[in-house]
Amino acid sequence: MAKTLEKTRKQIAKKKGGTIDALHAHSRNAKRLHKAQVRDERLDKIAESRRKQDKPLLRRVSHFREVVRENELKPLDLEAMRSKINEYVHQFDEEFDEIKKARRPGRPASAREDLLKMKITSLEKEQQDGFYIPDLTSEKNIQLLERWEGSWAFLSNLDWVKISGAGNLRPSNFPPQTN
Repeated sequence: MAKTLEKTRKQIAKKKGGTIDALHAHSRNAKRLHKAQVRDERLDKIAESRRKQDKPLLRRVSHFREVVRENELKPLDLEAMRSKINEYVHQFDEEFDEIKKARRPGRPASAREDLLKMKITSLEKEQQDGFYIPDLTSEKNIQLLERWEGSWAFLSNLDWVKISGAGNLRPSNFPPQTN
């Protein structure tokens, strides 16, 4: 959270002898306070946008952490990883089919149906091109994944890989590069 407004308010109060109640509407200090408030709002908006953008990857990591826990913290081989990726990619299929069946004939698709369709197609495309996940073949990486507390910053400690639809595993960097 940005603190420019608090710092500016404190500086002005110090200069004015402890009170900032009697500022003229168009004074320099009022303009400084307004500018600081606008900056804080802009920074909060950018931070919220960033958190929203990072949420799908955080959900993915938590899903694969649960997969590792189900496997008793043992490394997975490539075929097991591919099957778990396939489960992850097709997690929305059932809900999509239910919504599609519930829709009356001749009616346009609902917003939720469109959203699920976009998610499914993007996940399937990523599965073919190279699915981005933490390396689950390494014991060291699995131990790090188990210690993960949910923060974005900790994810840079993990080793990452991309697994293509053909089954090729290649190392990757964090954060993922979006084109």
